[in-house]
Amino acid sequence: MHTTYKANSKESRALRKRAGRFLKHCRNNAGLTQRELAEIIDIDYYTFISQLECGQGRVPPNLYLPLSKALGVNLTEFVKEMLKYYDPFTYHALYGIHPYDELQSESSNVLTVGQKNE
Repeated sequence: MHTTYKANSKESRALRKRAGRFLKHCRNNAGLTQRELAEIIDIDYYTFISQLECGQGRVPPNLYLPLSKALGVNLTEFVKEMLKYYDPFTYHALYGIHPYDELQSESSNVLTVGQKNE
């Protein structure tokens, strides 16, 4: 059972990277560059988008609405994804699924080098 949240734990870092991949996927689907997205949501530095996509930071909640609009993503679904990656304990309380458990099940399904998939 997961009882604590640590921002620097390997699980937290893995979830931030997933959030970044999600954001990048949405941006690419919207046909936007990092610079264009930054301009649309009124961020001075497009490198902030790059940092988010690399899992180096968190999307500030005040940007959920402008990002969802710019990316053409339903606001509720966008916030749900952000909650999953950035606040896994609240996500678990609301939806009954703990994102850490998903990480563990995926890592147990990964084959090691030289292992056969039977």
